[in-house]
Amino acid sequence: MSDIGHEWIRGAAEVAAVVAFWYVGAVLAFYLLQLAIAMRKLAKEEGLAPLQLQELQHSAFTPPLSILVPAYNEERNIVDSVRSLLGINYGLFEIIVVNDGSKDRTVEEMLREFDMFEIRSKSQWSELPKTTQPVRRVFGSKRHANLFLVDKANGGKADALNAGILYSRYPYFVSLDGDTVLDPDAFVRIMKPILEARPGEEIIATGGSIGIVNGSGVDSGYLRRDDVRLSGNPLVAMQVIEYLRAFLMGRIALSEMRLLLIVSGAFGVFRKDWVIEAGGYETGTIGEDMELVVRLHRLIREKRSQARIAYIPDPVCWTEAPETLAVLKRQRSRWQRGLFESLWKHRGMLFRPKYGRIGLAAMPYFLIVELFGPIVELAGYAAVVFGYFLGALNIGFVVTFALLILLYGSLLSAGTVLLEELSLKKYNRVSDVTKLFLCALTESLWYRPLMLWFRLVGLVEAIRGKKHGWGDMARRGISVRRK
Repeated sequence: MSDIGHEWIRGAAEVAAVVAFWYVGAVLAFYLLQLAIAMRKLAKEEGLAPLQLQELQHSAFTPPLSILVPAYNEERNIVDSVRSLLGINYGLFEIIVVNDGSKDRTVEEMLREFDMFEIRSKSQWSELPKTTQPVRRVFGSKRHANLFLVDKANGGKADALNAGILYSRYPYFVSLDGDTVLDPDAFVRIMKPILEARPGEEIIATGGSIGIVNGSGVDSGYLRRDDVRLSGNPLVAMQVIEYLRAFLMGRIALSEMRLLLIVSGAFGVFRKDWVIEAGGYETGTIGEDMELVVRLHRLIREKRSQARIAYIPDPVCWTEAPETLAVLKRQRSRWQRGLFESLWKHRGMLFRPKYGRIGLAAMPYFLIVELFGPIVELAGYAAVVFGYFLGALNIGFVVTFALLILLYGSLLSAGTVLLEELSLKKYNRVSDVTKLFLCALTESLWYRPLMLWFRLVGLVEAIRGKKHGWGDMARRGISVRRK
């Protein structure tokens, strides 16, 4: 290779390494800002005392809820999930399980356990043209007057949610996954932002935090709060840390800055009339939850409304996390494809002042950091290695970059674990908190590189147009421990 070519490669490696350094530094600074905002918010958050909860449960101002549970091949968990929902502390609510053409015994389990019978029921709404697959039968329960089962042909999760909206009766609906376990007071707590909205302000959607149930004790669909334990699987423990960082730090801060683009499909409340006006859930997409929230933001700006989307950390929906690398890879690559689809579909909002901070800040953040972040980071790592061996970078730069990556991943996650322990205190055992803290310190060494690779795979699959689906997670089923 000529001297000119060698110098060009050295120069390119040096530039790439410097760009990666400042990119990671900028992202870290934004995450530290999020952490500071979350700490301030949690310090001000007083929570709801038991007496306040009882008042909200029976208040005439607490609106009734329609709880939608789309289910596909959920025979292992659906009964326990419905049992937990029937026992929630809330005034007036209905539960609508939507079976989306399951191939297992989901329907049979529901019919048997809840003594269900077929009823003639017409949908409540005709303005929503999104339900494309026919509804076969609708069932009611002889034991529970507020429990219904809609059995329809397979059309995907978004299609199932639209069917649930069509058959629901109340002004707010909750979207839940079929394998979730809830705290009994979760619904009262998640309605708090709606009830506390200022005059002239509407809260059209709220999201709650998601916890990982693996390792904890569940009995008859209820999570025993005195038996919340950390799984012994290191892969699950790292996901617990990741969820804490995403929900406890990220979504609190993004909500405070009005940049929140995601209300988790596992646990979110929506104003039904706004969702219907927006067109319902988009079928044929993977990230139907994010895509709907972006469309609601668009509608808010176009209507010049003061409505907003909020997040509250207190409610907890517990779900089962992947326990193997293969299943985790499928899940994360699917999430990345959903992110790509949502941003691509609404690319006309990017960098447009018309859409305010959503178009100028939120969507660019998700594009640059969440979607293209894996490419930049992996390219940066490669540039640092090549630059060092080519003599373009000195050892001081390499060490500084390594420390920045450590701070970016491990120490930030460790700080989030401490924040959780000082605020929500979901994990009561000292051994579990210690294990979480120690696992967080190892994140940059193995877990973060894995996630970068999985996200990169998902991005490549999205660009290549890989088909979507329900994204089966091969669940083992929620464990049951009785005292």
